[in-house]
Amino acid sequence: MSGPLQGLKVIEFGGIGPGPFCAMMLADMGADVIRLDRKADKGKDRGQGGFLAGGRRSVLHRGRRSIAVDLKSPEDVQRVLELIDGADAIIEGFRPGVMERLGLGPDVLLARNPRLVYGRMTGWGQDGPLAQAAGHDINYIALSGALSLIGRSQGGPVAPPAMVGDLGGGGMMLAFGIVCALLEARTSLRGQVVDAAITDGAALLTSIVCELKAANMWQNDRQSNMLDGGSHFYDTYECADGKWISIASLEPQFYMLLLEKLGLHDPAFQRQRDPAAWPELKRRLTEIFLSKPSEDWCALLEGTDVCFAPVLTLEEAARHPHNAARETFFEQDGVLQPSPAPRFSRTAPVRPGSAPYIGEHDDTMTTDAT
Repeated sequence: MSGPLQGLKVIEFGGIGPGPFCAMMLADMGADVIRLDRKADKGKDRGQGGFLAGGRRSVLHRGRRSIAVDLKSPEDVQRVLELIDGADAIIEGFRPGVMERLGLGPDVLLARNPRLVYGRMTGWGQDGPLAQAAGHDINYIALSGALSLIGRSQGGPVAPPAMVGDLGGGGMMLAFGIVCALLEARTSLRGQVVDAAITDGAALLTSIVCELKAANMWQNDRQSNMLDGGSHFYDTYECADGKWISIASLEPQFYMLLLEKLGLHDPAFQRQRDPAAWPELKRRLTEIFLSKPSEDWCALLEGTDVCFAPVLTLEEAARHPHNAARETFFEQDGVLQPSPAPRFSRTAPVRPGSAPYIGEHDDTMTTDAT
């Protein structure tokens, strides 16, 4: 293992989505993460795997070991307790109260290991009227207000695929919280519980919109604002070949360069910040960008201060010269996946190892607990 978190030991109670993403982030940075999977699932992921089922082709499970346990077995629970005694942090994503009923709640574990950081990942949080309700990413970002901001004016809100809630508002916030608690424990010598709710994290991601609303620069109607596709200078446009490009010429000097590159000298385009002019100006830009294929617009605008980029698929993104030069993506076990981020000048992590099969490291459980 290498990376800035080398030497950190984390126990992950197997789940799906945000918990594994948090564990992946910590493992990417060099933490030794041991995933506790259900013993009943052992042997079910030797092939391609099902939905988020793990196995070699899993991205979220990469870079760590897997031990299969039965948390209803007193013997296995005892072995898990011994494993946690030597850990710095745990990650669990059960509904509130489940870990307590299993005899693995914060009071029990912190009594055994006072410096343990106990990371809890849920959709609604550990308390509140909805704490015991089932839910998924789209529900959490809906309640947080974030979903209402995404989409076109003529349709309903558009759900991003589990990125804003599960990964950004959930797993990433838990990873941040765990590292914060670990840093605090260096001086206090005491662990604590980190309550990471996706609703809380997704709400935090709306901070910039809250600031714009406070400045009277944001309307609740989708696609009526400068940064949500309402303006003509901050949106995506279709090209003659059916591909799309993005324009973000926010600053006046970047906007003037866009007009120069497109040969637009019409005084109407000087009304950059006038919302009343946006629909007509967008119609005209739509016609312009539809007149040529995307490669022509890339040749003209990419790398300039217009603030431009083509809208790429993941496969196209991996091949783009900029991403290729930085090795932003890599392929492992036949799976294209993003490289660890961010980057470090001195403690750079190595490329993550393959995801484990469930129970692949059962024979290490005794040695890890001692």
